[in-house]
This record gives sequence, C-alpha cells and structure tokens, in this order.
Amino acid sequence: MHIEILDEAQEDILRGVLFYESLQYGAGDYFLDGINADIESLHIFVQVFTR
Repeated sequence: MHIEILDEAQEDILRGVLFYESLQYGAGDYFLDGINADIESLHIFVQVFTR
C-alpha cells in the first residue's frame, strides 16, 4: 500500500509539531510519533481488510 501525504498535510503536521514543541520540549516529537503510528496502523489494517 502506498500512502501519499500531500504538501498541505505536511505543512499542517509541521505546524502541529511546532505548536506542541512550543508548549513543552519534546511534545512535538511525541505528536509526530503519534502521526507515524497512525500511518503504520493504516498499513496493518489494510492488510487485514484486503485478505
């Protein structure tokens, strides 16, 4: 499965990282880890539902 993250979405993610990082050091990384975990879940669940 191929997931494309549009430029607009990448900009939104970056704004989110910067926002959370401005609240607390390391929170931006935590936010980004959550986004990456959600994308990984898409890879896992698509395999479950396409079998």
